[in-house]
Amino acid sequence: MNRITRRALNSAAIPRDLAPVTSIDNASEVRPQTVGLSPDAVDDIWRSAERLYRTGTHPGMQLSVRHKGEIILQRSLGHAAGNGPRDSRHTPKTVMTNDTPICYFSASKAVTALLIHILAEQGRINLLDPVSHYCPEFARNGKRTITIHQILSHRGGIPAIPKNTPLDVLWDTDAIWRILCDARPVEVDGAKVAYHAITGGYVLQQVLERVTGDSIENFLDRHIRQPMGMRWFTYGIQRDKLDALACNYATGPAPVFPVSWILRRALGGDIETIETVVNDPRFQEAVIPAGNLCGTADEMGRFFQMMLNGGVWNGQRICTTETVRRAIQQFGSLQIDRTMMIPMRFSAGLMLGGDPVGIWGPHSREAFGHVGLINKFCWADASRDISVSLLNTGLPIVGHHLPALGKFVWTICRHCPKLPRTEWPLVAA
Repeated sequence: MNRITRRALNSAAIPRDLAPVTSIDNASEVRPQTVGLSPDAVDDIWRSAERLYRTGTHPGMQLSVRHKGEIILQRSLGHAAGNGPRDSRHTPKTVMTNDTPICYFSASKAVTALLIHILAEQGRINLLDPVSHYCPEFARNGKRTITIHQILSHRGGIPAIPKNTPLDVLWDTDAIWRILCDARPVEVDGAKVAYHAITGGYVLQQVLERVTGDSIENFLDRHIRQPMGMRWFTYGIQRDKLDALACNYATGPAPVFPVSWILRRALGGDIETIETVVNDPRFQEAVIPAGNLCGTADEMGRFFQMMLNGGVWNGQRICTTETVRRAIQQFGSLQIDRTMMIPMRFSAGLMLGGDPVGIWGPHSREAFGHVGLINKFCWADASRDISVSLLNTGLPIVGHHLPALGKFVWTICRHCPKLPRTEWPLVAA
């Protein structure tokens, strides 16, 4: 891609030879034949990831794919820092590795949701209780009947922070809670879906911390991070480790109406503002349960594999199989989401696939996962016995990368066809 084309597409510089910026975890990857795949199938999946990288919209990428519980791809591409669209060839560059932490953005919601389901499993909350049962101040301005389940399933009536709220309030937990308690809901009956991009996480955090008397960080650490042997997997990053975190870059053409309007309504700013915010150390150090969990593709892949395993990881039970089933059970019908303006199926915390096609590919009704800031794709499909985590450092909204992104998802689905129902892991669990 020449310099003029790069500038027009607002893309990163992609080397012709990818070998110097490719990292393969040979110790973790199993032989494809072990899980009934051919080497050509795995190579084809990897080539589809490389094609996505070559669009230049993602300066750095990580990919972790598990099939039948085994890792078939654990690789990274590109740079963690220094190769954004506005960086020069003289800017110091840091190569992406499989151990580089990346912000999952909204894919964090899947993890936060499971924490709430674990809290319900312990009998400490009832998901059908109003939020105000645990946090009485939330009842102000007509929110008395909004339930925890409505918040989890994006039917809570508070999809966005009020207009003109400064974005730096995101890392002031007390201030954002006051704003949400004072907010007037657009509705309270839970009849309509409207994606809660950032607000729901703060509400769930308040409920969890009121009930447990502990921080959501400690609850995550005790129930998921430590039992699953995660190195990162924390809300934000400790100050002394900020340099390890991958940078994020606004790439691709600047969004125009109506996409720019949807983006501003959901996240409160244009893409350049969002880039500035997510690279701000205050955002990176904060606890933002709906949007700043940080970790690697492998770690998020482990999380979804644990869910496929019915709540078990390496012989250790993280939650019950029934808790997983409740977390992925569809709630409501397929509807046009009134925030994103696209048809969506949600459970109480996750984005669901569909038939004949869904966000997780063709014939993906048994798939569940979450997207992070449009381009991070993390999901599992019980009917194919796969868990996939594609992380990247680009923030393109609408651009020339979309065909390659779609082809990547379809390539995985094609090479990992649906299994007989008796072989689905959540059926056997």
